[in-house]
Amino acid sequence: MTADIRYTLVAWVVALSTFAAPVHAQTLLNAQIDTGALAGVPSADPGVTVFKGVPFAAPPVGPLRWKPPVAPAKWTGVRAADKYGSSCMQKGHGEAGQAGDQAENSEDCLYLNVWTPAKSATEKLPVMVWLYGGAFHSGSSAAPGFEAVGLASKGAIVVVINYRLGMLGFLTSPELDAESPHKVSGNYGMLDQIESLKWVKRNIAAFGGDPKRVTIFGQSAGGGSVQFLAVMPQARGLFQRAIAQSGTMDSGDPLIWQGAMSYRTLKEAETNHWHYLRGIGIDSMAKLRALPAEQIIKLPPPQFPDYPPFFSPVLDGHVMPSSYKEAWARHKQADVPFMVGTAAEDLSGKPIFKTTLAAYRQWAQQKFAHMTDEFIRLYPASNDEEAGLAQNLAFHDQNRISKVGWANAYQKGVRSKLFIYFWNHPWPGQEARGAFHGSEIPYIMGSLPSVKQPWTDRDREISGMMTQYWANFAATGNPNGKGLVEWPVFTPAGTKTTMQLGDDSGAIEAATAARTDFFRRWFATRPQM
Repeated sequence: MTADIRYTLVAWVVALSTFAAPVHAQTLLNAQIDTGALAGVPSADPGVTVFKGVPFAAPPVGPLRWKPPVAPAKWTGVRAADKYGSSCMQKGHGEAGQAGDQAENSEDCLYLNVWTPAKSATEKLPVMVWLYGGAFHSGSSAAPGFEAVGLASKGAIVVVINYRLGMLGFLTSPELDAESPHKVSGNYGMLDQIESLKWVKRNIAAFGGDPKRVTIFGQSAGGGSVQFLAVMPQARGLFQRAIAQSGTMDSGDPLIWQGAMSYRTLKEAETNHWHYLRGIGIDSMAKLRALPAEQIIKLPPPQFPDYPPFFSPVLDGHVMPSSYKEAWARHKQADVPFMVGTAAEDLSGKPIFKTTLAAYRQWAQQKFAHMTDEFIRLYPASNDEEAGLAQNLAFHDQNRISKVGWANAYQKGVRSKLFIYFWNHPWPGQEARGAFHGSEIPYIMGSLPSVKQPWTDRDREISGMMTQYWANFAATGNPNGKGLVEWPVFTPAGTKTTMQLGDDSGAIEAATAARTDFFRRWFATRPQM
């Protein structure tokens, strides 16, 4: 049986099923895009259709390895969009909601999934494009946590994409520079993200979406990607709203160098990558290109610090022409409504520190140097228990104040509204982990049924709140709406302009005025990203 006949038969089966099950009769199950016809399938919610494994670029294999993405081939007949495309080559997954993804790894991986509640292609619904985390070396659009049925059911079309990872997505080399018309290399994973946004602009109307109301959102490396895209000229005009979950910090926060929003200069990356390759016996791109992708990801790991991620976005002067601080100072950032936030344990990794009073004071001295005495006055402790609580409070304050510092810098060049949140709800039975890095994802995606945990009615209630805030923001550029606690717009002079989400949701201060002032002055003494 030929592929065309198989696709056509699948389309007929899908079409006939709508008559057998009237509950699906009003959902959009077919779409005509610029490369051919697609047949989607009903999701767990009868009001949401999913189109899986849709190619947005040609397979980046053979001569297209370490090249910018190019348009995918067209097909005839109806393509069955009922299975996830392959995940990009990687050694493993680590982010919340990503374990147990439903796709094999392959170098042929530039696919996306579309979750749409539209009943026809004429609805012009808001669109949300999700960028996964994983420190730019892992991640998959097929992860159960990204099954965005609940979010889509709130009236937004959700697109979940793949992008190249690790060495295959971010390798830099003078030889690759020479092949490029712009004389740069790396950033192939970022170019994949930009290509997916171009695909959305051309095709999302076929799924009932509005190409002029596109929100990019992501967590960790995905949140960092949102921040990168916000200063990349090639992404300008491809999105109208942005949400960075655990992806922004004050440019002077030293922890930014340990986060996925960090970067290297092209020269630094090329030097490090070249030394690494020479150290494992690879002295030319020809030798590296001769290796199959399966062997490339099994090469010995780099003997370099984990952060910034060894293979990750680079300041190349073309795709990313300037640093964050330079872009903000020159007002080159995207002027779009922006929502940024953090999970409570993003920095600390635990809700309660167990330490000693002596260790706490030594930690403070190492971190704050000449500002240690002031820090201890602001975060006092007289015994071991108080020391653990003080250290944890300091982490939480730094986390929130860092977001405020980012917002202060970003807003100077834009007129659009900014919103800040602080997520604090632990998963049931995992209270000892607190609101860990990425724990908000299933609540935002409305994917609790797909992530196997002992969810409670309270979790489902919180998920309903989170999906509504995110869907409202995608629709209007403002998360507020009927039945929700008011989320204040960020203002530099405001006090309670951080929104606590999860438990005891409502507007809060990032920290006391004295503690905020302390961290701002400390950030200013640090190297700026």
